[in-house]
Amino acid sequence: MSAYKDVRMQLTDLLNELEPRLDKIKDNVTHANEALSADFAEQATEMENSEVVDCLGNATREEIVQIKQAINRVDNDEFGFCLSCGVEILPERLAILPFTKFCINCAQKKENA
Repeated sequence: MSAYKDVRMQLTDLLNELEPRLDKIKDNVTHANEALSADFAEQATEMENSEVVDCLGNATREEIVQIKQAINRVDNDEFGFCLSCGVEILPERLAILPFTKFCINCAQKKENA
C-alpha cells in the first residue's frame, strides 16, 4: 500500500469532490421535476434538461463506485494490476485513470467486444 499512498490520497480527494457534486445533481433533478412550467414547450425543454442532468448523475455515481473499488484495491495491495489478465498496469495509464481496473490491451478488447 505504501507504494500507492499518493494515489490513494488522490482517489480520496476525487471522491470527496464527487460526492457533494452528486448530492447537488440529485437536488437539481428533484427540484426540476417538482416545478415544471405550465407551457408545454417549456416543459419539454425542462424534461430534456432533467434527463441530461440525470445522465450526469448516473455517470458520477459510476465514477464514485470505481473510485471506491480502486481505494479498496490499494488497501488490499491489489492496486496497479489488471483484473482481467493480471499484468501490471502502466504507470502512465494509472496517472490518467487512477481508478482503472484494466491494462490498455484488456480495456481495448472490452471496448471492441
